[in-house]
Amino acid sequence: MLEDPEPEELEPDSEAPCAGTCHAQRVLQTLNAYRRNGTLTDVVLRAGGRDFPCHRAALSAGSAYFRSLFAAARPERGPAVVPVAPERPDAGPGSGPAGAAAAAALAVVLDYVYGAGVRLRAEDEAAAVLALAERLGVAGLREACVRFLEGRLRAANSLALRRVAAAFSLASLAERCSRVLRQAFSEVARHPDFLELPPDEVAALLADPALGVAREEAVFEAAMRWVRHDAPARRGQLRRLLEHVRLPLLAPAYFLEKVEADELLQACGECRPLLFEARACFILGREAGALRARPRRFMDLAEVIVVIGGCDRKGLLKLPFADAYHPASRRWTPLPSLPGYTRSEFAACALRNDVYVSGGHINSRDVWMFSSHLNTWIKVASLHKGRWRHKMAVVQGQLYAVGGFDGLQRLRSVERYDPFSNTWAASAPLPEAVSSAAVALCAGQLYVIGGAGQDGVNTDKVQCFDPKEDRWSLRSPAPFSQRCLEAVSFEDTIYVVGGLMNKIFTYKPGTDVWGEAAVLPSPVESCGMTLCDGKVHILGGRDDRGESTDSVFIFDPSSGQLETQESLQRCTSSHGCVTIVQSLGR
Repeated sequence: MLEDPEPEELEPDSEAPCAGTCHAQRVLQTLNAYRRNGTLTDVVLRAGGRDFPCHRAALSAGSAYFRSLFAAARPERGPAVVPVAPERPDAGPGSGPAGAAAAAALAVVLDYVYGAGVRLRAEDEAAAVLALAERLGVAGLREACVRFLEGRLRAANSLALRRVAAAFSLASLAERCSRVLRQAFSEVARHPDFLELPPDEVAALLADPALGVAREEAVFEAAMRWVRHDAPARRGQLRRLLEHVRLPLLAPAYFLEKVEADELLQACGECRPLLFEARACFILGREAGALRARPRRFMDLAEVIVVIGGCDRKGLLKLPFADAYHPASRRWTPLPSLPGYTRSEFAACALRNDVYVSGGHINSRDVWMFSSHLNTWIKVASLHKGRWRHKMAVVQGQLYAVGGFDGLQRLRSVERYDPFSNTWAASAPLPEAVSSAAVALCAGQLYVIGGAGQDGVNTDKVQCFDPKEDRWSLRSPAPFSQRCLEAVSFEDTIYVVGGLMNKIFTYKPGTDVWGEAAVLPSPVESCGMTLCDGKVHILGGRDDRGESTDSVFIFDPSSGQLETQESLQRCTSSHGCVTIVQSLGR
């Protein structure tokens, strides 16, 4: 008769799942002691040249693979030897690191099957155990391995663990790896694993708008480091990767010294359009390239919406405030108020990241510039013709003041401002005088939509200005005749709201076709409208009772969804509303 061995003393392990009652734990401890002493074993598992005597019943209870194997096999008189990990044909049994790793992985699996918990020491060991547990169908061990890997996740091993997560469809680990990759991209990009990534994965990382970099220079350097690791084979990927680097966000001096002077880029003809686009952005501002000029989500820089002045709820008071709103953090930052006096129904526009305001009173010629760099208002050259209820837009790096009202009549006149010489000059006049129209630049041409005509009657005219020809033409009329309109353009589409309409209308200049994008909860006019983070923001305005509101709506052109956001700080209408880039540390 065999003498029962004393069960082993097991270290407590917080990772070990509950084994049931104390009696069940005692049985498992005894079985595990039997296994380690070779008592009553009836099968031998072999991995990496090492033998593991076991019990068929215990293996069948803990592994779907062994349950199927032993159920189909004939009973044998002596212990059968079952190879678990195949030997390499070019080496002796168990030789080398691979054999040792296979044996170590099987030892961990067997400890788990026999109720002794899971003790893992390194990520590669956990990956090997996970692979073996999946092959043997050991339920529960997968979760223990995932918890261990998630606890060991760092920037240095995030790429390796992401490969493990992809291989075994571990959604939670994959999500955590992606988060670490984004948050610590600069550190990850310096790791040797980054240099071995395939082009698709590098491009996907560089394209991520939530990449955790303070400055875009880190993204450019990561892309070039990857290419230079094997320049002969990878130089063909330069254009593809550079498309995802936001070159307009680089410091101009860095762009001149590090980008344009780079020999690989100089030799890449396909990259020249991207370099030209960056140069244009440095000269013209955000007008030249909307997507690549947009800061990533966690940069020191961010797009903010500047709201200026306007009327209070009842329209009796002109508000003096100027504030910047950061949509991602939903934080308001006060800016210096426009000096001298308050105003409404003025024109506001952003040029090279500064804010320009003109008019705001009957026959007013004043023009003020808010310098985002100096954080102060500066008076610049006055308009030739006093106006209000007009609009301004940026065309080829110059401001255009279009139409409006001088207290007696609607205006056809258009003026052009050159910021380098600080002078205004007359431009080709509108075919038809309008005030309170919507104005937007799209595909290099200026569009003036609707407004009040010379006789005070609302119009549906769409007037188009070609700066190359310096002439105006009429396009297909709008599906409405309204005033107090606002418009912004995104990619190839102009979005129009206001006029106490409850719809967002679209106009595509390329096809000269009108459409509808979304329905607003209520009609609005004289609202603020701007593009920020690739989405159309509609702020404040007057409702159908003539009162200013504090409502905010966001329309996403990519999804077609309209959302209601947190309210403005105060009810306002006929205000200025533009988007600039600002340091979040300010």
